[in-house]
Amino acid sequence: MSTAFFWLAASTGLLSLLTPCVFPMVPVTIAYFSTPNRADSRGLQRAFLFALGIIGTFTVLGLALAAIFGAAGLNQFAANPWVNLLLAALFVAFAANLFGWFEIGLPWRVSTAADRAVRGATPGSSLGALLMGAAFTLTSVTCTAPFVGTLLVLASQGSWTTPIAGMLVYSAAFALPFFVLASAPGLVSQLPRAGEWMKTLRVLIGLLELGAAIKFVSNADLVLGWGVFTRNVILIAWSALAIAGAAYLARNARARIQRRELGWESVVGIATALVLAGWLVSGVNEQRRLRQIEAFLPPEAIGPQAQGTATWVLNDYAGALTSARATQKLVFVDFTGYTCTNCRWMEANIFTRPDVSAELGQFVLARLYTDGEGEIYERQQAFQEKTFGTVALPLYAVVDADGNVRGTFSGLTRSPSDFIAFLRRARS
Repeated sequence: MSTAFFWLAASTGLLSLLTPCVFPMVPVTIAYFSTPNRADSRGLQRAFLFALGIIGTFTVLGLALAAIFGAAGLNQFAANPWVNLLLAALFVAFAANLFGWFEIGLPWRVSTAADRAVRGATPGSSLGALLMGAAFTLTSVTCTAPFVGTLLVLASQGSWTTPIAGMLVYSAAFALPFFVLASAPGLVSQLPRAGEWMKTLRVLIGLLELGAAIKFVSNADLVLGWGVFTRNVILIAWSALAIAGAAYLARNARARIQRRELGWESVVGIATALVLAGWLVSGVNEQRRLRQIEAFLPPEAIGPQAQGTATWVLNDYAGALTSARATQKLVFVDFTGYTCTNCRWMEANIFTRPDVSAELGQFVLARLYTDGEGEIYERQQAFQEKTFGTVALPLYAVVDADGNVRGTFSGLTRSPSDFIAFLRRARS
């Protein structure tokens, strides 16, 4: 599990607080069990239990996913094209909801059951605070589901602990402000009131969700081999969404000018959206890499020339060993996945470096996908698990022509020197 993943989990947890079905409910929720301008030991206890109810509800979701699919099944779940297309459709629906085209609500049986559980507890009691946290989590699902869904799919890299850890970090970040405000209810009055800015935020988050939908469709494209949602297509589509955001902000700014209410935040928002659009377009049809965002883009090619001039043997481990015997080289094995974000980051930011590329040139390069649909992918995943004791992605291994393991390197690294050191140790 990388630091970047935990940062993403925490960031999405905090961003979820700004969604339209969460933020306006903060004062109401805190007032349910807090006494204004008072913080005693029982108040702190209830605040802690309320936050624990939020954390527990989200974490159970991660635990259920890990228990149902297991470590190996998580890879297949994340790469399943129909799962990705379903998620894309859900993101489009959630975006339409935020645009105000229609309303999505929690099934009335669920919301009624949650409400009864809370009302059945003694007001201000510990049980009431705990149940309130769980009920609040359930009733905010229409806004938090896109963030949670994305996080769970990104967590599916072959480790059963990752979804649980991701949900713990996400829910802790989501619950922390509630704990602080419940501990000191007087701070609630300092929060900005939901107003026109919330409507603007709804639209902007809706555009983000359309961008996420495009990402999930590209995952399905990779597995099914359509070749439509390529890296350049996605960058152009995301750029168009950024321009749409700038246009929406500009329209709002025009209305505010007429009311003589234009503030600096409108100008900053428009400029930021346009800069983002230009930055995304700058990565089209060029060798220029867009650093962190490369993890969420499909590779330029799934095939022999996936990284620069290096030739990769694709999904043919036996062929790579044969080539190694003929050239008297070692084999560098890249266990990767179609939807593996850490794999994409390594391919775009580490493998393409001249110093790393020079070291990789000393090996026969084999790339084995383990999360596609079909017997070959299942066989390669089973081979990885049997030989190396893990199905986590990415995993890099160096073997000799007889298949004897010379060294392994697991996960993402931001240190090219560490990766080069691993390659040199394996060759020595």
